[in-house]
Amino acid sequence: MKVYSTDQIKNFTILGNAGSGKTTLAESMLFEGKVIDRRGDVETKNTVSDYTDIEHENKSSVYPTVLYAEFNDKKLNFIDCPGPDDFSNGAVAALTVVDTALMVINAQNGIEVGTEIHNRYIENAKKGLVLVINQLDHDKANFEKAVEVANDRLNKNVTIIQFPVNEGAGFDTFIDVLLMKQYKYSDGGKVTITAIPDDQLEKSNELHAQLVEKAAENDEGLMEVFFEKGNLSEDELRKGIKTGLINRGIVPVLCVSAKKNYGVGRLMEFLCNNLPSPADVPPIKDESGNEIRCEIKGPAAALVFKSSIEQHIGEINYFKVMSGKFTEGMDIINATTQTKERMAQIFSVAGKNRVKVSEIVAGDIGATVKIKGTKTSHTITAPGVNIKFNKIAFPNPKFRTAIKAVTEADEEKLGEALARLHMEDPTIKIEYSKELKQTLIHGQGEYHLNIVKWHLDHTYKIPTEFIAPKIPYRETITKTAQAEYRHKKQSGGAGQFGEVHLIIEPFVEGVSEPSMFKINGKEIKLSLRDKEEQTLPWGGKLVYYNCIVGGSIDSRFMPAILKGIMEKMEEGPLTGSYARDIKVYVYDGKMHPVDSNEISFKLAGRNAFKEAFKNAGPKILEPIYNVDVWVPADRMGDVMSDLQTRRAIVQGMSSEKGFEKISAKVPLAEMNKYSTSLSSLTQGRAIYNMQFSEYSQVPGELQNELLKAYETTQQKED
Repeated sequence: MKVYSTDQIKNFTILGNAGSGKTTLAESMLFEGKVIDRRGDVETKNTVSDYTDIEHENKSSVYPTVLYAEFNDKKLNFIDCPGPDDFSNGAVAALTVVDTALMVINAQNGIEVGTEIHNRYIENAKKGLVLVINQLDHDKANFEKAVEVANDRLNKNVTIIQFPVNEGAGFDTFIDVLLMKQYKYSDGGKVTITAIPDDQLEKSNELHAQLVEKAAENDEGLMEVFFEKGNLSEDELRKGIKTGLINRGIVPVLCVSAKKNYGVGRLMEFLCNNLPSPADVPPIKDESGNEIRCEIKGPAAALVFKSSIEQHIGEINYFKVMSGKFTEGMDIINATTQTKERMAQIFSVAGKNRVKVSEIVAGDIGATVKIKGTKTSHTITAPGVNIKFNKIAFPNPKFRTAIKAVTEADEEKLGEALARLHMEDPTIKIEYSKELKQTLIHGQGEYHLNIVKWHLDHTYKIPTEFIAPKIPYRETITKTAQAEYRHKKQSGGAGQFGEVHLIIEPFVEGVSEPSMFKINGKEIKLSLRDKEEQTLPWGGKLVYYNCIVGGSIDSRFMPAILKGIMEKMEEGPLTGSYARDIKVYVYDGKMHPVDSNEISFKLAGRNAFKEAFKNAGPKILEPIYNVDVWVPADRMGDVMSDLQTRRAIVQGMSSEKGFEKISAKVPLAEMNKYSTSLSSLTQGRAIYNMQFSEYSQVPGELQNELLKAYETTQQKED
């Protein structure tokens, strides 16, 4: 395979709703590019793109697949991405390394939920967009409706390049208003190119004029030519389209029937001639804010955008060369981990098919194997190159569950398998919660995590089960309380003795310490000697005061008392949850000259704190999340009603491109399986994200329920 220069490379991703025909289009492009001799089919499970067992079982894409084709002396690198938002990691990663997005639209269904979701990712990434109207051979195909809704919902710069002459079951012909030619297809994708017939000429001229005007708008030089001549040449049109794609000022629309291979060759010709190359787009910035130009003369630096593990091969890292070039056998540095490696082999990749290449230059996409410790979002460079790219900004998790192995002996294997799955898909987040005593798995939705379970059960042969995740509640107090506790134990030999008197009160930032408390009609005067303020790992603070005078407790026992208090803070008296935001004043106590020791005072401090806590107006706090929901206007009422049943407090509403955005604060306890419920309420058209906000007191009725549940659990354990 030849080495292509940066200006001969075109990088794009194929996006769209599930069922729009992305994988079928990719298969036809591979066939046209002579990467394969025969086109596969999703139904017969033999496509290059969907080649894993889970994709065969589901008959749909689950992972982004890196592909390439050589066409008209250009190299087309493209990434076929899954449609469902549960697998958004693919679209986000792909948009980081390509310059343009091809949005495949099912002509019978028009703009679907996946189309809208992927369009948001494209907008966030500020990438050019090309619309490919597919399945025009379906009897319910409606090209004009699809274009009209795309212009309304996706981008106002939608511009028709091609339109069908006979959409529907007999579709085989379209007009190309860029070339002003008619394309008529027969079986196998063979094409006859002719002049535009008279009955289509008026419409074609009108659309050509619109294309010329839109192309001119994107380039000042072309605008001058347009004003002078009233038209643009084919080369000038291409220049205007390329500039428009870079600045998102034009969204070309093309026609295909990917299954019949109608229009695919012309689409690839359009991509070769009009898409910007990596050399055309503005430079990107690294972590330090330095501009990195995509040119072969620059320092060698690449970004890893996908990592996977394949049987018989091991780890494969897919990367884009952002600058310079890499050669086979080259020593490299992982700039993220600062480890040295060697790039023993370099491949151009089409699914599971790999072709060895001797070098890979700026702008190109390739893969390498056996580079230890290198993962998605890592930067690899030549030695001495001081470049590190920003990490890929994957979406926050939206769904969580607890997981455990059916057999306890498999727990260690489960941990290793989950770590591998996270390596392949960074949107799968794994954590062991010491607080909840659960392994939690976070993902983009229920479907996403069901795929994880499939791999655990089938790929790793570890039977697992999902269980409801516990809520990380917190405990605190609302008023001042006093307690004292004497620990005394005599067992023949040396005894144990320690007595602690303490006062606790709520911690409030900025409030000064009192010198006297009045509790139960009794005044207690304090002399503050030492203060220790701890920011707790689980949030909030503990402030510990030594107010001992007269030596009633030796200073060497004060750390032991604090240790006992901390033990109870880690397992709160109400529900066993972490306690927070408390001040503790140890002001008196007693020692024994022989029997007092650290364990005695630790236990005395622990039990005195527990007693005071129960009398200090204890409250349970629950985690509250900021939740943003984007919902179609016609489903607004249903979603609002559902949020109200979840104890949501709506913070505001706004409109964004035909969607209503609802911003609310919602308790985490009410968000379990929300992604599934929201999808059901809106037929999958709404999306949401959530981010931790704060802890807030739970309502009284809920607190009573939690206390009873904890008490029942404790009785069972006893």
